Amino acid sequence: MRKTEGLFKLLGLCLLGGVLVAGMLFPIVGGVGVASNKASETVDSMSAELANVPPPLVTTITDSAGHPIATLYDQYRIPTASSQINDAMKWALVSVEDKRFYDHHGVDWKGTIRAALSNSTGGDTQGASTLTQQYVKNYLINVIYRGDEAGQRKAQEQSVARKLKEARVAIQLETKMDKDQILTSYLNVVEFSRKVYGVGAAAQTYFNTSSDKLTVPQAALLAGMVNNPPFYDPWSHPERATERRNLVLDRMVENRKLAPEDAAKFKTEPLGVVPDGPAKPAANCTGAGPENGFFCQYVQDYLLTNGMTKDDLYTGGYTIRTTMDQNANHQAKMSAEQQVSKTQKNVANTLSLVRPGKDRHEVIALAANRDYGTDASKGQTTYALPSDVSNVTGAGSSYKIFTTMAALEQHKTGIYATIQTPQSYASTVFTSGQKPGCPQVGRGTWAYCLQNYGEGVYGPSMSLQQALATSPNTGFVILEEQAGMGAVTDMARRLGMRNTMASNAANGGPVDPNNANVAYKMSQQRFFGPGGVAQAGLGAFTLGVSPTNGLELANVAATIMSGGVWCPPTPIGGVTDRNGKPVKVKEVACEQAVPEGLANSMAVGMSKDDTEGTSAAAASAAGWNRPMIGKTGTTDVSGSATFVAAVPQLAGAAMVFRPDYPVGGLIDGGPGRVSATQGNSNGNMFGGKTPARTWFGAMTQILNGQPVLPLPPSDPAYEH
Repeated sequence: MRKTEGLFKLLGLCLLGGVLVAGMLFPIVGGVGVASNKASETVDSMSAELANVPPPLVTTITDSAGHPIATLYDQYRIPTASSQINDAMKWALVSVEDKRFYDHHGVDWKGTIRAALSNSTGGDTQGASTLTQQYVKNYLINVIYRGDEAGQRKAQEQSVARKLKEARVAIQLETKMDKDQILTSYLNVVEFSRKVYGVGAAAQTYFNTSSDKLTVPQAALLAGMVNNPPFYDPWSHPERATERRNLVLDRMVENRKLAPEDAAKFKTEPLGVVPDGPAKPAANCTGAGPENGFFCQYVQDYLLTNGMTKDDLYTGGYTIRTTMDQNANHQAKMSAEQQVSKTQKNVANTLSLVRPGKDRHEVIALAANRDYGTDASKGQTTYALPSDVSNVTGAGSSYKIFTTMAALEQHKTGIYATIQTPQSYASTVFTSGQKPGCPQVGRGTWAYCLQNYGEGVYGPSMSLQQALATSPNTGFVILEEQAGMGAVTDMARRLGMRNTMASNAANGGPVDPNNANVAYKMSQQRFFGPGGVAQAGLGAFTLGVSPTNGLELANVAATIMSGGVWCPPTPIGGVTDRNGKPVKVKEVACEQAVPEGLANSMAVGMSKDDTEGTSAAAASAAGWNRPMIGKTGTTDVSGSATFVAAVPQLAGAAMVFRPDYPVGGLIDGGPGRVSATQGNSNGNMFGGKTPARTWFGAMTQILNGQPVLPLPPSDPAYEH
């Protein structure tokens, strides 16, 4: 009986050996040849992928000076050259996984036939794979089929067909790569559990060292893990990991790469891994920390909007030098937090700063009182407060900038011209629902009625420059009538409110054309413009009642200070790929949004806010003495407030608003004593309070030591 079994095994071994050899050779006749051609094409394709699909690497984001602030990655991997991997690591791996690595040519035929025979008789096909074959499999799993579960299963299925294909690719690789290249490549692609890939990252995260400084027991631990990383995870399964490490040490002794007495000593040592799991950096913008996280988030959003995919961003190994100025970002954060506590419920205070220019508008700071992070109990958030359409209540009278510039462009008025500012006004051009005391102008429609803040605060008329500083509501609704809502809303878009005007008027989100609510189904430009929800448009636009992007509002000021040149607010200083070569980022081109004379005249028109207008008290308290432009804004019931301002070197917008429950007001009790009202009751917040104090507080520090520059002169064509 035993002789019969032995004979069958021998016959089976011979048969399988023939199959394996045939699988390696090119059949030349009939259908077998066709099948082989297809198999060969598959192998060639796989070999090409191994050569042309690079492994995922970590993308590094830096500040403008090149100091790293965050890492983005899908797999944490530190590329490591052969010279950076010590011999202990190489011999530990070879000893436990493929002791004949330096003798074979990619396939250990004896082991492969034994494994195939085991499979043919119902046994286990695992084992027999050389390091070259394991490299092929790991590359398929961790690189080619990363994120593709079906592909990963196929790459490690226990079948003769898969092993044949793997063997053919391994043989091809050994004709193109030497042994050291294969071993180094393997050690750079293999996983060491918990999304730690490659020996460079493993040495750093497991032992807080580099791969060239790994000790023998450390190398043995890592080499033992590659067989089954989760199973031998030293934090989750320290006993298994220890047993496996000791096995590797024994194999090194058997392979004559370690003395028995040294192995015995190393077995007594603890695992020595860092406590509480691998010490790897955060994989996203939370790693930028509470202060820089908002800027990192904008960098990511900006690149994804401008053609880069998230997969490429998180695997491409780029170095992204941003435009963020560390000092400016820090001062902006400190000022925002000084005015509003980071843990204050339902109050966000943001500051966005942009450097004007005729070829670029570089974002240098994005800050909020809240910290960037995932712990809501500590006031943290990952919502892009300073750079998204996050203030759904609106920017208030800051939007009067757009009405003014539309009227100036049409020469309906001039910055020194007198405009009418009656205490109350009933517009028959803009209509609304019925209000007490408001006249009816048509069937089911009533005039749009409004009044100025306070009784007797404003005279019946004043210069446009004075109106910009003191902000009477009626005068700007009259200017809207003269300029037309189409021109006003288009001016907002041209000057910089691109995403804002393209978003919906309800919550600043994407437009949903199928929504029954018109505030969701229309862009803000269409909603407020003529033909949106009213024939002539909605006059409330100039009072800033719609969702607003604070960074875009800052860029409006930058456009004015750039002679009317709009550029996208960019956070990108430069990008290089994994090889250090520059990468061109697709960015929207700058454009002359308005004539330079108009922009310069508007700057002069906005130049009195800090001396005679609504921000004068905050400017005086800060000791401000520079020429500047400014415009405050406050919404109904003081639910939000803004301050848009600029000097020739820097433009910005500060906003305070209710991010969680927008209905209701804000109470300003002074720096550090700002809160949200209960329910929908009124507040006492104004743009000249918290927002202005935030802007002046940051800018006095940022501009310290910089020259005092004058504003550009006005153009006589827009003066009267």
